[in-house]
Amino acid sequence: MAQQPVHRLPSYLNPEALGPWGVYLEQVDRVTPYLGELGKWVETLKRPKRALIVDIPIKLDNGVIAHFEGYRVQHNTSRGPGKGGVRYHQDVTLAEVMALAAWMSVKSAAVNLPFGGAKGGIRLDPHQYSLDELERITRRYTSEIGVIIGPNKDIPAPDVNTNAQTMAWMMDTYSMNEGGTTTGVVTGKPVSLGGSLGRVEATGRGVFVTGREAAHDCGIALEGARVVVQGFGNVGGTAARLFHEQGAKIIAVQDHTGCVHNANGLDIHALLQYAEEHGGVAGAPETESMAPSDFWALETELLIPAALESQINADNAGSIQARIIVEGANGPTTPQADDILTSQGVLIVPDVIANAGGVTVSYFEWVQDFSSFYWTETEINHRLESMMRAAYTATSAVAKTHKVTLRTAAFIVGCARILEARQVRGLYP
Repeated sequence: MAQQPVHRLPSYLNPEALGPWGVYLEQVDRVTPYLGELGKWVETLKRPKRALIVDIPIKLDNGVIAHFEGYRVQHNTSRGPGKGGVRYHQDVTLAEVMALAAWMSVKSAAVNLPFGGAKGGIRLDPHQYSLDELERITRRYTSEIGVIIGPNKDIPAPDVNTNAQTMAWMMDTYSMNEGGTTTGVVTGKPVSLGGSLGRVEATGRGVFVTGREAAHDCGIALEGARVVVQGFGNVGGTAARLFHEQGAKIIAVQDHTGCVHNANGLDIHALLQYAEEHGGVAGAPETESMAPSDFWALETELLIPAALESQINADNAGSIQARIIVEGANGPTTPQADDILTSQGVLIVPDVIANAGGVTVSYFEWVQDFSSFYWTETEINHRLESMMRAAYTATSAVAKTHKVTLRTAAFIVGCARILEARQVRGLYP
């Protein structure tokens, strides 16, 4: 009888530079002892179901033919079609997209949505290209990945440097290739094309809801509580505004332009307007600039990393003086930093719960597109809050039962649901 080969890493990855995928694998290893009989299926989680790499040739405005590298990864579809955003960034890699797709699998399952996990990306700096060039890039990318996406296969959404306009181009391209309007192929679309009310603020609103619940568990009143936010885009900006409106003091904000600080609390509405007009927060009135190292060391009740992966790591975790970290970004905390912060008594609300508001309202949009019946924004926000609170409460209960962190608890819930679906479905053929 042939022996079962064990190949932990796909041959197309460099074991010396796994990046975010390495972080994800370590998270799975940590949760495996809690999966019981389902543990025999755990290798399923360590391999993406499908990874597509595409070449994207387009003619630039100056007539030059340029080529871009694009990806679409479907990590797991046992519980439903793939779901996940598309990011445009010059440093995006296949390993990063794989990790993001895997976190989407766990996230969808942890919140109990009928989706699997997927993610996409194109290696480019969108700020270096015109709107017409970005449209051509988006349409060619959509055509190239069109063979694996669809409303019942894999449903893209906005992510870093993409937005509702990007989704409109994707929907139109897919629809033209299909020969009929297919609104449900993407979410995060403009409302005029079947997008959902409340989608733009959904991720930031979810961060606020889970952060509020965590603060309540820790006996922290939001009125007067200090909040520090890294990333001031759609997620961080919305979360900051909602905490501000509940009486919290946002004492510092960091984005790609720099860090601003005001110990008495920033005027968030004014800062949002300034950032919109000036492209970032640096130099905003009534603020002081500060070094990134000082930013992470600020004494605060809540810290919200809402930028990119691995921002909280072994180098800065020891200096963090927050009582609660609410992860608005995907994978902002490395496993080593997790251990350091946990030993310091910091409560971490993990990304797979904290930032699940976006995929939750994407689910609402998908449902509305299929039914052609649309809800009010009040209904959307009410349903979102209900689901986010339920997910946080369930995760917190598992954490207390097993005496583990919220991250491990969220992975226990999410991974168990994924593997149970895999086991019940069996293997075909």
